[in-house]
Amino acid sequence: MALPVETFFLHQGAEGTLQTQIRQLVAEGILAGRFRPGEKLPSSRKLAQHLGVSRITVTLAFTELLADDYIVAQGRSGYFVSENAPEPPAFPATGSDHSTVDWTRAIGQKFSTADTFAKPADWATYRYPFIYGQADPTLFDSANWRLCALEALGRKDFDSLTTDYFDTDDPKLLDFIARQTLPRRGILAKPDEILLTLGAQNALWLTAQVLLTQRRTAAIEDPCYPALRSILEQSRCHLHAIAVDADGLPPDALPAETDVVFTTPSHQCPTAATMTMARRHTLLEKAEADDFLIVEDDYEFEMSFLKPPSPALKSLDKNGRVIYVGSFSKSIFPGLRLGYLVGPAPFIREARALRASVLRHPPGHIQRTVTYFLSRGHYDALVRRMSRAFHDRRTTMDKAVAEHGLTIAGAGSFGGSALWMRAPDHIDTIELAQRLQAKSVLIEPGHSFFAGPGAPRNTYRLAYSSIPSQHIREGIALIARTMKEME
Repeated sequence: MALPVETFFLHQGAEGTLQTQIRQLVAEGILAGRFRPGEKLPSSRKLAQHLGVSRITVTLAFTELLADDYIVAQGRSGYFVSENAPEPPAFPATGSDHSTVDWTRAIGQKFSTADTFAKPADWATYRYPFIYGQADPTLFDSANWRLCALEALGRKDFDSLTTDYFDTDDPKLLDFIARQTLPRRGILAKPDEILLTLGAQNALWLTAQVLLTQRRTAAIEDPCYPALRSILEQSRCHLHAIAVDADGLPPDALPAETDVVFTTPSHQCPTAATMTMARRHTLLEKAEADDFLIVEDDYEFEMSFLKPPSPALKSLDKNGRVIYVGSFSKSIFPGLRLGYLVGPAPFIREARALRASVLRHPPGHIQRTVTYFLSRGHYDALVRRMSRAFHDRRTTMDKAVAEHGLTIAGAGSFGGSALWMRAPDHIDTIELAQRLQAKSVLIEPGHSFFAGPGAPRNTYRLAYSSIPSQHIREGIALIARTMKEME
C-alpha cells in the first residue's frame, strides 16, 4: 500500500521550482524517518493531482531522486523508498534547556560590539537604500558569471575544484593578478609576493597578526573602517588614531614610535578624501626615515568615472615598505569574499603560513570562476557598466543634495560609490536613521567610523551603488524633510 498522498504538501512561499520543492519534500520525509525503506510512494499521477501540478513535474522530481538513490523504481509496481536511502539517527536530537556556565567569566576576550550600523536583512525591499557596498542586480552580469562558474565545474577543471591547495593558490588567478590587475595600478609583483584572501578584511587581519604585537604601535586614520579598528584592538597593539583632513592622512601627525601605518590614500574610508601626491611622497620618505611599514587599502579605484585615480602608493614605493590590499568583493559582489595581499616575499610567506593554519585557502571553485570572469573580459565590462551607472547616479545625487541644502563633507574626486555627509550639529544621525527607516529610507550613521567616546554624532554616509537613479531625488527630499522635523 502506498504512502497516503495527504502526507505530501507544498509550503506556500517556498523557494525553488515546483520540481525542486517536490524533490525536497520527499527527501526531507526520508531524512526525518517519516518515509521508511521499502515503503511505496504515491503514483506520479495521483501526486500531481493532489499537489495541483503537472505529471511531468513530479516525474522529473522522481528521476532526480532515483539518480541519488533516495527511491527506486520496481517495474510496473511504482516507486519505493530505497533500501540505501539515508536513515535518521537512532537517537533523538536534543539540546540543553539551560546552561550552568557563567559566560561573562568563561569568555576570555570579547569580539562583539553594538557600536556598528546593522543594515536590515531585507534592505533591498526599501525604496531608498542609500547603503554602502551592496551589489545591484540590474548591473551585475549574472549570465556570464553563471557560465564561468559552470566552466569551472567542468571535467578539465576538476583538479582546481577538488584540490587541497593547502597554502598555495590557483596559479591561473595569481598569474592574471600579476600580469593584468596590478600593472593597472603601476605595481609589478611575482607570484610569491601575492596571497589570495577571503576579502580585504581577511587581508587586513592577516597583516595585523603578522606585523603587530603588544609592544608595537599602529597608526590608523580617524575616521576609518570600523572593522579595521576592531582588528587592531584585538591585536592589543598600541593604537593611535590620526585625524584626517581634506587631503587624507597627514604624515607629520604620525607619532615617532609608529611601527605600521594603515591608510586608504586613494579613497579614504569613509570621507572619500584622496591623498595628494606630495603627501604620498612625504609618507614614503617618513616611512624610510623612521623605519615603519605602510599598509595600503586601495579599494574602489576601479570606480573612476570622473577622472583617473592617483597612482597606488605601492607603485611609488622603492624600498619595499608598502603592503598592498586589494579586493574583488566590492567591484564584483560583496558575497564573493575574495581579495589579495601584495608585499615582499618574507611577509607573504608568513601571511601564507598563518592563512593555512586558519582556513588553508579560499575555495578552489571560486578562484577558478573568478579567473574565467576576469580573463574573458566580463569583469572589465562590468566595471564599465557600473561606472556609467554610478556617474549618472552621482550627478543626480549632487544636484539633489544641492537643491535640498544638505552638506557634503567629502566626495571622491575620481568617483567612488558614496558621499560622506554632515548634518547640522543638533542632529543625531542615529535617531535620523531610525526615523528614515520608517519612511523606507536607509542611511548609514557615521559615529562608528570614529575612535573614542567623543565621536561626532552628526555625520552619515549616503551610497548610490544600490539605489535606482529615479529614486534618488525623492529619497534626498525625504532626508531633508526629516531633518527639518528634528529642528
